[in-house]
Amino acid sequence: MGVEIKVIVFKLGQEEYGIEVDKVQTIERMMPITRVPKTLAFVKGVINLRGVVIPVIDLRGRFGIAEADHTDQTRIIIVSANEMEVGFIVDSANDVIDLNTDIIDSPPDVVGGIKAKYLQGVARISEERLLVMLNLSEVLNRNEIIQLESLEG
Repeated sequence: MGVEIKVIVFKLGQEEYGIEVDKVQTIERMMPITRVPKTLAFVKGVINLRGVVIPVIDLRGRFGIAEADHTDQTRIIIVSANEMEVGFIVDSANDVIDLNTDIIDSPPDVVGGIKAKYLQGVARISEERLLVMLNLSEVLNRNEIIQLESLEG
């Protein structure tokens, strides 16, 4: 018997992704990002959010998806992972849904060009709608976390 979880749905291109609500601190509109030299290309820099310096990652860049111009819909999802806060730039974040863990399948090897290690699974919401669940611990793997921790103020 599965468990009901709340999931924030966001988009990168045409694909929908999910992060469990309990991992999300806040969702913010785009704001100025201070570039930090000598970081990985998908690490866009840091933001000052209510006095806290938070590293920001472009998820498109992280997953090897072509970057897109930011729009009014672009959001920064602030997540808490491994005792640190990180911002993810996404195309839009506009839904919170209840999901039963029974409908989450193991991820295929590749979804939309994204390697399975970044994915927790794929949820079948309906015949036409799949939701790719992120594996935050892999999206922020240990080596990158060490680099990001040096950015936190």
